[in-house]
Amino acid sequence: MGRGLRDVAGAAKLPYRFIDQPGMLAIATRAGPKSPVEVSAEILATLRQRAEDSFDTDELFGAVITVPAYFDDAQRQATKDAARLAGIEVLRLISEPTAAALAYGLDHGSEGLYAVYDLGGGTFDLSLLRLTQGVFEVIATGGDAALGGDDIDQALADWALAQAGCGPAAQLSPRDRRAAQVAARACKEALSAHDSVAWAVDIAGQSLEVPVSREQLEALARPLIGKTLTVVRQVLRDAAIQRHEVKGVVMVGGSTRMPMVRTLVGELFGQPVLTDVNPDEVVALGAALQAQALTGQGGGSDTLLLDVIALSLGLETMGGIVERIVERNSTIPVAKAQDFTTFKDGQTAMALHVVQGERELVADCRSLARFELRGIPSMAAGAARIRVTFAVDADGLLAVSAREQSSGVEASVHVKPTYGLADDQIASMLQAGFVHAEADMAARKLREARVEAERMLLATRAALAADSHLLASGEADCIETLLHDLAAFAAGDDADAIDESVKRLAEGTEAFAAARMNQGIRAALAGRSIDAV
Repeated sequence: MGRGLRDVAGAAKLPYRFIDQPGMLAIATRAGPKSPVEVSAEILATLRQRAEDSFDTDELFGAVITVPAYFDDAQRQATKDAARLAGIEVLRLISEPTAAALAYGLDHGSEGLYAVYDLGGGTFDLSLLRLTQGVFEVIATGGDAALGGDDIDQALADWALAQAGCGPAAQLSPRDRRAAQVAARACKEALSAHDSVAWAVDIAGQSLEVPVSREQLEALARPLIGKTLTVVRQVLRDAAIQRHEVKGVVMVGGSTRMPMVRTLVGELFGQPVLTDVNPDEVVALGAALQAQALTGQGGGSDTLLLDVIALSLGLETMGGIVERIVERNSTIPVAKAQDFTTFKDGQTAMALHVVQGERELVADCRSLARFELRGIPSMAAGAARIRVTFAVDADGLLAVSAREQSSGVEASVHVKPTYGLADDQIASMLQAGFVHAEADMAARKLREARVEAERMLLATRAALAADSHLLASGEADCIETLLHDLAAFAAGDDADAIDESVKRLAEGTEAFAAARMNQGIRAALAGRSIDAV
């Protein structure tokens, strides 16, 4: 989700055939290449239809969607893109561990500092939250977006295949690799309740069976679980919190059913872990409660949810150095600003490169967006003051603006990450599901063109009424012709023709605008000495 092929660790081991393409990768399917966003959209659309059927309603108002805590801006944007394709209004994106803590807090009236250990199928997240009188504040978060229960399944499948003399899974067909992994998952789940089970699967027409003990599974899983414990220690250090300060540890995700996981996590924190809410459902329960709070359904809620940003955000400065503006674990929504200046004498533009990550060099961080601030007054190097503001909304999505303080010139960008879908991609996908999308887009373009035409007509006629004496008779006639043409086009339905007519009027009145400006300057300076000026 929100990734290119180079970002996928161990792609050769996965039972899919990926297609590398600009931006986000795609998966080869019988229906053609599908991006993870499109696959996710199909799942979300099915869930929407089930919800509408269950509640006998024609339309779902919206949804709270959860994402792994360590999802960066690109992955969060891809998730929102998927919801748009599924026809779902996203009320809020919240982190999965936060949703789990929300469920526990409301269910048990708990207060204090809690850790949420979330080991799902594909990702691991750890969050520290403080619960106080209905306020859920995320103190720190960390994780690994490429570590989960699927890795344990794969390790067990590789081991079992080796025991059966079949060689590594990478040499099998995608169908057989998938079968081996599904059998490994069933084996792992059974070993949570039994000491020994058989890994059994049919591969290439051959029935294989390998006995597996819980001890053997734990030996294979221990290095992977050890990685999650390393993340836990790091998050505790980031938050400057001692283990004994944590009041409870919430277990989330199907893989936390493994006895070894519960034991090792409990030993790390020195207390039994909390497992009394279904680890597969606790995130959904928390998301539903957050939706209730946002919409005021069922009497509403006094709960306040304060999430944090997972990775630092900053700008590239001279020498390829990262200047961090918003530090990781800052509570969102958040807005922070910092002043920068020009590097050369007479510099009138500045290129801004927005990056995300914890490393000091831009090359080691993730590029999010680039934009330019133009129109900076020409002055000595270091004299200009450019204030750059980073604003992260409640969904964790970023907008950046830059403003030169003396002149007021400004530029901004709503970050559309490198691996997010471009606007034209979203538009083309929406056409398949919403037959009126193209017509609506054309109508909006026409309306915007007419508004701009009206603005130009009013402004030009007002200028003529005030200062027509600055024009020769031929010039005035030319402008009147342009005005007549624009009014005629504005009454039509061709947005491109209106835009072109607006452009011709702007070009045709450039000399008039310059004459009016000169007149204004002369009037302002009339009767004043050089010293006074």
